[in-house]
Amino acid sequence: MDSFIPDIYQKSIFTIDYKNLKKTGIKCILFDLNDTIAPESMSVPDKKLKDLFAYLEGLKFKLIILSNASKNRVEPFKEKLNVDSAFQSGKPSLHKYEKILDLYRFDVHEIVCIGDQLFPDIYCANKMGFRSILINAISNKKATFLNRFLFQQLRKKGILEKGVYYE
Repeated sequence: MDSFIPDIYQKSIFTIDYKNLKKTGIKCILFDLNDTIAPESMSVPDKKLKDLFAYLEGLKFKLIILSNASKNRVEPFKEKLNVDSAFQSGKPSLHKYEKILDLYRFDVHEIVCIGDQLFPDIYCANKMGFRSILINAISNKKATFLNRFLFQQLRKKGILEKGVYYE
């Protein structure tokens, strides 16, 4: 179960202490797209999201969207947010994560992954040795059976409680 425990749990991408991440040596942020930075119904980023990404760019983070979504889904966010992307990433495969390490030359301790699902988002980050941040899904769509089960198991062990956020 350790592979599913996030290092940080926050309400949303807007409640994360990015300055603290910077202080701890994080240089690169990998964002999941659907239900992490935008609901599936949003086809282009809104002003609030653009403002956050401009702020993060100002903090000198390398920003990458890593998503299982198609190129057509990811591309408008890549362009409007001025970030790099890896679409159709095949999560839970670690191939695109390894490719990012090779391409950008970051050490594993310099990368954090932010996602709304214990599997595959947190699982993949932890398997790679990256820091992991779980956020609540933006939409109210029902979580997969596996994610509900994992959350329930972690709650039973007193490790993770919905709405009890930590850094």
